[in-house]
Amino acid sequence: MPLIAMTREMGSLGKDVANALAARLGKPVVHHEIIDHLANKMRLRKSHVVRFLDGKANIWERLTTDKTSLSIYTADETIAMAEADDVSVIRGWGSAHLLRPIQHVICVRVCAPMRVRVQRMMARLNSDDETFIANEIKLSEEAHAAITRRHFGINWQDSDQYDLVLNTERVAIDECAQQVMGLVNNPQFRESAKSVQMLANLALETHVRAALRADPRTDKMQISITADQGIVTLAGIVNRGMDPLHASEVVTAVLRVTEIRNQLKTASA
Repeated sequence: MPLIAMTREMGSLGKDVANALAARLGKPVVHHEIIDHLANKMRLRKSHVVRFLDGKANIWERLTTDKTSLSIYTADETIAMAEADDVSVIRGWGSAHLLRPIQHVICVRVCAPMRVRVQRMMARLNSDDETFIANEIKLSEEAHAAITRRHFGINWQDSDQYDLVLNTERVAIDECAQQVMGLVNNPQFRESAKSVQMLANLALETHVRAALRADPRTDKMQISITADQGIVTLAGIVNRGMDPLHASEVVTAVLRVTEIRNQLKTASA
């Protein structure tokens, strides 16, 4: 079955669309589940991570957040969710961009005009402060834009990044879900041996990168990692004082690694 990776604008009713899809597919939506694991890996409070991702972190929180680790661990958790058989929809976390190369992943964006979203959020929060609500939406979008530029080098609002863009000002929730279901039932998005293997390779690369980041012996190594059917190739140059053998030791412990091709070299003086 295809996996649906969705991104949405605040106030666009993306959560409602995701829930409608999950109900039709009989499988849960993944969103908040990632936070706890991510905070644990970052050794930060859950509230710290949430504020940083929402663009509301204070100066101390911004200074103490390792953006590279956050990117690596977020990808690791997202891919792990994508591998699970009981998941049909992943909402947020860059999933639509991270998983876009996989043929059986349907990438969806849910949006609506700013004025519509402001009115919806005002009603939801029982507030008449239009300026405050509009500013909160802008802060959220600026944070999202910064993260996707840094991690993926793209503008997350560009329609060509998605298979389907849904405007909930004009399209009802049920109709949005029906449009996505049309792609779910489209043979073009059906799982194949090739697409399943692509996901497995991407997952292994991501899990290996996270394992290397988590080990103090290898956390500063900036290397190329590729995986193909359990064979992991490490390539690049590491700084003096770093031992390439440590990378092999770390990768050996990663599940589903069957062979390591360590092509790392140590920088000369």
